[in-house]
Amino acid sequence: MSTDTSLAHDIFRRSHLTGEFTLRSGVVAHEYFDKYLFESDPVMLRRIAEALAPLVPAHGVDALAGLETGGIPLAVMLSQVTGVPALFVRKEAKTYGTCRLAEGGEVEGRRLFIVEDVVTSGGAVLDAVAELRRRGATVEQAVCVIDRESGGPKRLADNGIELQALFTMAELKAAA
Repeated sequence: MSTDTSLAHDIFRRSHLTGEFTLRSGVVAHEYFDKYLFESDPVMLRRIAEALAPLVPAHGVDALAGLETGGIPLAVMLSQVTGVPALFVRKEAKTYGTCRLAEGGEVEGRRLFIVEDVVTSGGAVLDAVAELRRRGATVEQAVCVIDRESGGPKRLADNGIELQALFTMAELKAAA
């Protein structure tokens, strides 16, 4: 977890919404972090990537694998900051053209580091990792900006994926 309370405060201020929101997991939440609001801000996106950079292993990572859609801008900026190439992972392989699951290079035989924006139950990460592993990639680590503290890290760990989050929901709320 990051100790940058200024960044946590800015993420909260920029992207925290209240209302009724159905999450990918099916859970209904009364607050929501609209990640696209912080990902579309170039200054904030760079600050986030710079804060995430120390979480990327110095060795043993062939590419950052940004998950569609929110993980892709993060992976691109994180690639700029770290120099590690980025791949763009679709929710499902294209049925036309190259028919690839991941754009930007091959996955077979490569060690990939998952980049995601928000993790709730970990379902999107697990789905992507299962497909990447089926295609011959090694995936053991992931990073996200926000852990909603809804069981995602444990569920991922149970499937051999270590998740590091820049901030938890509690940390963002505390910084508000």
